[in-house]
Amino acid sequence: MRRRRYLYLSTFAGLGAVACQSKPVPPPETSPPPGQPVFLNGAGATFPSFLYLKWFAEYQKLYPEVQISYQPIGSAAGIQQFLTGTVDFAGSDVAMTDEEAAKVQRGALFVPMTAGSVAVVYNIPGVPTGLKLSRQVLPAIFLGQITRWNDQELAVLNPELTLPDLPITVVYRSDGSGTTAIFTSHLSAINPLWQNQVGTGLTVNWPVGTGIKDNAGISAQIQQGEGVIGYVETAYALQLKLATAALENQSGKFLLPTENSVEKGVADVKLDAKLRGFIPDPASPEAYPIVSYSWFLIYQKYEDKNKGETLRKFIKWALVEGQKFGLALGYVPLPGSVVAQAQNLMQQHTLVASP
Repeated sequence: MRRRRYLYLSTFAGLGAVACQSKPVPPPETSPPPGQPVFLNGAGATFPSFLYLKWFAEYQKLYPEVQISYQPIGSAAGIQQFLTGTVDFAGSDVAMTDEEAAKVQRGALFVPMTAGSVAVVYNIPGVPTGLKLSRQVLPAIFLGQITRWNDQELAVLNPELTLPDLPITVVYRSDGSGTTAIFTSHLSAINPLWQNQVGTGLTVNWPVGTGIKDNAGISAQIQQGEGVIGYVETAYALQLKLATAALENQSGKFLLPTENSVEKGVADVKLDAKLRGFIPDPASPEAYPIVSYSWFLIYQKYEDKNKGETLRKFIKWALVEGQKFGLALGYVPLPGSVVAQAQNLMQQHTLVASP
């Protein structure tokens, strides 16, 4: 069963493309002539990949001539491909810095597409979902300061559980990962030692553990190894029924990444003028503490008019109709105010290069 699950996830996360296309629509929106296929290629974050693949499949039902492929290779690799112009769009959980964006000759826009959370997942014999990890214990595990599951600090937090005398095996993302950036930002926010010794980024020098490629790989390792702990986008935990920790937030509440707790955390994120925004430790009393948006990185101008118009139309669909598919997959819909900001961005830019 574990092997079948692993093969399923690996295949699903590695799908190159499910596709979609446009039928004629009234002005001012325009579309390619009927029967003329349009191919859009994207790559990047694994964080939103379940939702993106669902979107492409649903959009294909509406517009079968548009073919959208997406390779979930991690945010860092997606940003790099966007910078080199080898993709039509990229996915990233950290958007881009101003310095990176300045290198894009065609201009870069950042469109928040969905929101979600990072789950801390584990495989401990006899311990179901709900293991409590405090703001002291969580970073201590990933710093290598707590090394066994029956450690006294863990036992005090979880008196109702029988924790085994089993070594803790940490796994982390080996590739440049937005999920890693989100997770390490939270650890830096709650632990000065982590902030000073390890820090935050798409990749960091982990004090302990084993590096595994992408969310699918981490999930498979959790399934296969007793005593293993790691972090994944919550969609992976939900789809594979991985045991998930209840994390302590600023108010001292231990919360699982549920629809309500993640929405409360996301509501604390403030976007800047370029629609980027992050919050490493939400303050709302009911907020799950590790949340983030995920963005499309798109060019301001596309030489291929059909590509620019098709991508713009797809984004407008995803911002409204596409949001309803997120909850079942472990994501939360974008707040209405963020949808409005993203729609306004799409109104301001045609994505088509001037003649």
